[in-house]
Amino acid sequence: MIRRNHVDVQFFNSKAKLPFELRLKDFELAMQDIYDFFYDVNTALIGKGLQRMDDMLRPAIMSGLLSDMLTASVARHSRALTENRYFNGHPDLIVKGVYAGDAIKSGSEGVEIKTTRKAGGAVDTHGARDQWMCVFVYMIDAESEPANARQPMTFTEVYMGDVTREDFRKNARGELGTRTATLHKDGVAKLRSNWIYKSQG
Repeated sequence: MIRRNHVDVQFFNSKAKLPFELRLKDFELAMQDIYDFFYDVNTALIGKGLQRMDDMLRPAIMSGLLSDMLTASVARHSRALTENRYFNGHPDLIVKGVYAGDAIKSGSEGVEIKTTRKAGGAVDTHGARDQWMCVFVYMIDAESEPANARQPMTFTEVYMGDVTREDFRKNARGELGTRTATLHKDGVAKLRSNWIYKSQG
């Protein structure tokens, strides 16, 4: 039986530093939007004898889907931010009215959204930048049996940090690989110091 997940507000950090007029409620509502979507979709899939979406999607696709959905939902609830209308532009969320048509290939006024299954929020990016970066950590139950009794996808941590180029290390890649950058030890510590939501540890 599919279970609807709910955001537990006791795990939010009331002392978190939030830029661009963001509120903890914006994060709560965005996360709940995702939970409700997964409940609705998985209820329909299981009703047709199919797998949950959590079990169908490869990890990279799941992370991309969640990032896009969270970006759209935070934008919907935020007072000052909107989605960057430039395809694959940076950052994902930008301050309304700062850039023409609310679209910019590479801007500084906004928040980049990332998702990962890695506890602690360390995540690869396409390049080192000065930016506000928000990382949602989530958990997927892929082992419990029977499969239709598995726990729903759950957000376990959310971090937001004002990081700089100097907080990143570049990752070596082969000839066919895409160059990425990841926060180094001190950079990750900076990100984790401003935690927004933490249900574990």
